Amino acid sequence: MFFYLYLAWRNIWRNKRRSIINIASVLFAVVVALGTRSMQLGTYDRMIENLVSYYTGYAQVQHKGYNDTHSLDESFVANEAFVSHLQGADRATSIAPRLEAFGLVCGDSATMGAMLVGIDPAREAEFSHLARRVKQGAYLEAASRGVLIAAGLAEQLKLGLNDTIVVLSQGYHGTTAAGKYAVEGIVDFPSPELNNRLIYLTLPTAQNLFACENRLTSLAVMVKKSKHQLEMIESVKSLIRDDLKVLSWQDLLPELLQYIQMDNASGVIWLIIIYMVIGFGILGTILMMTLERNREFGMLIAIGMKRGSIRVIVLLESVILSFIGAVAGAIVGAPILLYFFYNPIRFTGDMAQYMIQYGFEPIMPFSLEPMIFVWQTVSVLIIALVVAAYPLFKISKIDPVSALRTG
Repeated sequence: MFFYLYLAWRNIWRNKRRSIINIASVLFAVVVALGTRSMQLGTYDRMIENLVSYYTGYAQVQHKGYNDTHSLDESFVANEAFVSHLQGADRATSIAPRLEAFGLVCGDSATMGAMLVGIDPAREAEFSHLARRVKQGAYLEAASRGVLIAAGLAEQLKLGLNDTIVVLSQGYHGTTAAGKYAVEGIVDFPSPELNNRLIYLTLPTAQNLFACENRLTSLAVMVKKSKHQLEMIESVKSLIRDDLKVLSWQDLLPELLQYIQMDNASGVIWLIIIYMVIGFGILGTILMMTLERNREFGMLIAIGMKRGSIRVIVLLESVILSFIGAVAGAIVGAPILLYFFYNPIRFTGDMAQYMIQYGFEPIMPFSLEPMIFVWQTVSVLIIALVVAAYPLFKISKIDPVSALRTG
């Protein structure tokens, strides 16, 4: 095998220009594929992080009927002892008790629908780092009677600090929920969806508003790394009562999951197009190489070299060229992706407004997932093996006499 590798390597550099063009085409295509895939996966990670880290958590404990109705009638009783009990679940880093309901909120000149969320300020700060998102005013304290309002919603309602907001909703078992609260702080989220809909109250204030004493709609659970999600869910399931169930973020955000799956499919199609470009580039080089070396192959066969040995050498040439191009593409692409990972592209002006209107954060993040690099290299090598079928077939059909006569 070493002898075959030696011959293949020598043959590659007999025509340096041809080999360099082939390597350059593979390199360019790999860099484009890396950038495209990194951008796509980075966008997915950012979307998931924005919604999971700041709101849903990687899983939630709910009453079995709540996710279907989102009614306060499907809330459940949970005290501090129960919350602390769940804190012992494997891989669970923090747990945030919530009481959530939709309602109408009114400012001085506008009325909008919003999600009202009752929270334990201390646990929520540990869970979603909500206190860090406060851009005006102060974070809620345990005894607070006011609200935190998301910046986008505050702007639409034309509300500022210490302004009064009126809430009208439906409470537990159809009771009327109404109240007036002072705006104690304004929080700013990177996700437009969260920024235009959330209002936070302390848990006792929310329970009083909705007549839900000691009741919760969910317990959101966070893990340090997403790969620990399934392990955490199984552990939580073993700790909860029979009337409760555990839902993953995929269950809680089916629209986001469907969007990612659809967009990922389009990304795969784009990658296939790029791989086709790589394949045709390699095929062009292989065709030229085969035609130019037709006489050489005929002579080798005439002097007794086995066709199988020639096929192995030609196959190795294709694989070596593709491997060099793929590795060079990964080496060139790595610092580019590294730069954009720490300095994501931020959109401004009309483009930013356009993205916000459609519920996207105006930013283009990148991913450094190692498997991105692995898959590009493996894919290029597979393409090289497929394309190499042509010269292998051609070699099996060569007539030594004709090849020596016509070249």
